[in-house]
Amino acid sequence: MEVAGTTTFAKEAVEDLAARKGLGERGYYQGTAQLQREPENPVNPHAVSVIVNGERVGCLPSYASEDVHLPVGVSQPVHYQLHILREQKLLAKAYVWLGDGEPEWAYSRENPPALTAGQRINSSHAEKSAMVREALARGGARAAQFRRGMVDGVHYLELIEPIKQLKREGRFEEALVLCYKAIEGAEGDAGDSIPAPGYTEQAAIVHRKLRQRDEEIAVLKRWLARCPKTLRAGSGIAERLAKLEAK
Repeated sequence: MEVAGTTTFAKEAVEDLAARKGLGERGYYQGTAQLQREPENPVNPHAVSVIVNGERVGCLPSYASEDVHLPVGVSQPVHYQLHILREQKLLAKAYVWLGDGEPEWAYSRENPPALTAGQRINSSHAEKSAMVREALARGGARAAQFRRGMVDGVHYLELIEPIKQLKREGRFEEALVLCYKAIEGAEGDAGDSIPAPGYTEQAAIVHRKLRQRDEEIAVLKRWLARCPKTLRAGSGIAERLAKLEAK
């Protein structure tokens, strides 16, 4: 389980730990941590701290803290691993093993997790593509569902990062092509339900950057046409359209 707070509230403690262990610019550490309840935590009274060498180096994610059997005042030893990368600032991810026996880490010294923004983007894209290909390979109802969301051999979930990258590079016309492929895929996946709105919102943003008001209105209306009237009023897309048409 990934440790929360590694580069936020526990950043200084993690930096001190990395320095004490001599981790350098790209480092890896594996050892033992202690889990302890934090009943006085102002944000989450069920919080569980992760402590290494007496320093709080993070905490368990809030969704998991209530499920851990750990009375107040009791420490539970767990396996701990830390990956760091020093660029302009410290980038770090840490994990604890909550299962029985020896840990079966998802990452290792030779196979570290994505730490930089670029690595995270590539990793996210690779994970989505792998998920799609695995579902298609297994066949059955799940494969049929994924096929409904495919356009030109690509599932719309695989277009998220390419669209963002093209926008970052200012290649807006190319981004729009992918946006509309993603919109078509989302509509196919939704069937008679409401398509995922994110791709419509991305297309609208790009149209606005290109000063294409009519096209922006059209793509917003395309999504709203698939949305029941009872749900339109409270949607961000309906609000955006209303502002556009009021100008």
